[in-house]
Amino acid sequence: MAPVGSNACGVTSTTTRGVYWMIVSCIAFASMWVLIRYASRSLHAFEIVFFRNAIGTLVLVPMLLRNRGLLRVDRFPIHIRRATSGFIATMGTFYAVAHAPLATALSINYTAPLFATAGAVILLGETIRARRIAALVVGFVGMLVVVRPGALPMTPGVIAAMVSAVSTAFSIIAVRALVKSDDSRAVAAWSFILMTIPSLIVASFVWTWPPMAIWPLLLAIGVAAAIGQLTMSRAFALAEASAILPYDFVRFGLVTVAGIALFGERYDMLTLVGGALILASTIYLALREAQLARAGTPTHGEAERAVEAVDAG
Repeated sequence: MAPVGSNACGVTSTTTRGVYWMIVSCIAFASMWVLIRYASRSLHAFEIVFFRNAIGTLVLVPMLLRNRGLLRVDRFPIHIRRATSGFIATMGTFYAVAHAPLATALSINYTAPLFATAGAVILLGETIRARRIAALVVGFVGMLVVVRPGALPMTPGVIAAMVSAVSTAFSIIAVRALVKSDDSRAVAAWSFILMTIPSLIVASFVWTWPPMAIWPLLLAIGVAAAIGQLTMSRAFALAEASAILPYDFVRFGLVTVAGIALFGERYDMLTLVGGALILASTIYLALREAQLARAGTPTHGEAERAVEAVDAG
């Protein structure tokens, strides 16, 4: 007989809700990437980043006003460090979405947790063992399969995606000190607020006033980013990363189909295989860290995986 609060498959209702919010987040982020590609036909990607931040901040302000205790100023220096790497990551992601095949950009973006795990070993002295090392190797092999240095051109879009992945890794490391005591909504809100002015400064160098037809796209990008971040944070709050990360295949599938159907992109099998290897290694790391956490061994922590999608948005 299944435990109280579980369905017939033994999956708790809380986990089911977490999966639901994860899928909603995947749809929101995939939609945002499509909107970015359309908007980039009229505006520079860096300008789109500014509108994403500004509109996302406005969307989140009512939540902040209703929950005045969310924005803790005593954690401000850590938020600054996290926002700095997040700013670089977002700039890189938006540029990659505008100038690289969508599935390629997303595959490279998935390597951020792999870089974060490697960075934690190098910078924080964390210990990983054979199985997690093997997962890292598989993930980085997947990235090489996607990028294929020497065989495929290293376009500015691909380079931007790689810069974004590395920067997101630094965000994952920085957020470790935040998720232990800060509400995940505050982490998301601070990222919008602190990146708005810097993104305006960078956008000013490529500024052209958006035509009226683009404003609905910009509004939709900001709203989709806020929804994606909040629902992702909610998913990680309700369920273990190991339970919900496999559903990130929804985002990969939607983005790949959108690239083919809407923008005429063509992917060879190696690109899709490489993306699958990267995502599979990320999921395995989450599963392994969940096992270690239950055994009482210190790891990165479940909630930190949400930051990868946060910076992607």
